[in-house]
Amino acid sequence: MEYTVLVHQAEEDGFWSEVPLLPGCYSQGETIEEILSNTKEAIEAHLMALKEEKLQEDLHDLSVIATRKEEECISLEELKKRL
Repeated sequence: MEYTVLVHQAEEDGFWSEVPLLPGCYSQGETIEEILSNTKEAIEAHLMALKEEKLQEDLHDLSVIATRKEEECISLEELKKRL
C-alpha cells in the first residue's frame, strides 16, 4: 500500500514528516533521504502497533464470548438442577 507523506521544513535544522492516513505517525530527520527512511520505519512500526492492537481487541472479544458461553452453560446446568 502506498501512503502520502507530507515533509515539512523544521523550525530548527532538518525536516519532519507526517502520514495523513495514519494519525499520529510522524518522523524527523536531518536530510530528505533520512526523513524518507525514518518515515518508512515509522509507517512500519505504526502498522505493526495497529495490528497488535487489533489482535488484542480480537482476543478480548473472544474471551468475552467464551466467558458468556461458560456463563450460559452454567446457567443451563443450574436450570436443569432446579427442574
